[in-house]
Amino acid sequence: MPSTVPASPASWGRCYFAFQSGAGLAWWILVFGSTWVRDTTLGGLDPVLVAIFDVPLFVIASAAAALGSRAAAKVTSGWTVTVAVVLGLYATITTHAGWGVLLMGAASAGSLVAACLMMFGRVPTEWILKGPFAFRAARESGTAVPHLARTMLQLLFFWGLFLGLIPWILAFLEQRWGVAAVPPAGVGAVGASVFLLGSALGVSSAITMSTLGRGTPLPSAMPNRLVIAGPYRWVRNPMAVAGIGQGVAVGLMLGSWMVVTYAAAGSLVWNYAVRPLEEADLEGRFGEDFRSYRANVQCWIPRLPARS
Repeated sequence: MPSTVPASPASWGRCYFAFQSGAGLAWWILVFGSTWVRDTTLGGLDPVLVAIFDVPLFVIASAAAALGSRAAAKVTSGWTVTVAVVLGLYATITTHAGWGVLLMGAASAGSLVAACLMMFGRVPTEWILKGPFAFRAARESGTAVPHLARTMLQLLFFWGLFLGLIPWILAFLEQRWGVAAVPPAGVGAVGASVFLLGSALGVSSAITMSTLGRGTPLPSAMPNRLVIAGPYRWVRNPMAVAGIGQGVAVGLMLGSWMVVTYAAAGSLVWNYAVRPLEEADLEGRFGEDFRSYRANVQCWIPRLPARS
């Protein structure tokens, strides 16, 4: 039997740009052939004027990137991000072209990932852990009180930002862009219940981390001890589980599918970008203890550990 060679990351990036080029061409055909598509994605913008720039910089440049041109990958990625931002401002001001914003936003994320795969052979996730977010152990303290105080302040700040301000902005934009959907009855009550459960899990996990680990959840003040007690006996990342559950719950309470999607996207970013770096740091500091813990306790699905 012939052996199969796995596709390289650069090949996956080129495949994405090929798909994007074809999808962009199909979209432009629909723009000029369907009034509904034109209105929902471009609003009152002149399609001819937009096409003069978008066809060469999006459709053709994506095709060139699919053929292996890194310069074209940079061009189409930069253009896609620019269009997404400009279209977002236009839709927010005029309440038109909301679906166009969402499509270009998704294309921006895809283009950036594909460009990284072509240029670096991977997504350089370590870039997010620079400066104040670099992994550093917390300074030792005679008591757990300073770590607990800092952890509670972090919870207040990050909950206010990621579970308050950002979801409110997304819910506002969802209405402003005309892409909101009517949620089923009772969804808000379900969301409130899930939020309370997630908050309880998050607080208990934070207290366990700061008192037993003598550190905080932030990378810049990591715990000095491996914590496998409390919620950490059942799942390796209870704070991430709690945060994602809280994000989904906020979306349900606001009746916003965009907020629910935001929470789901956050789980993917954390699982594939942050978690591998965090676990590599833990393995480097705690060695066999962490490897044993990782083998016995799952990341997302709570279960009783195989051994204490």
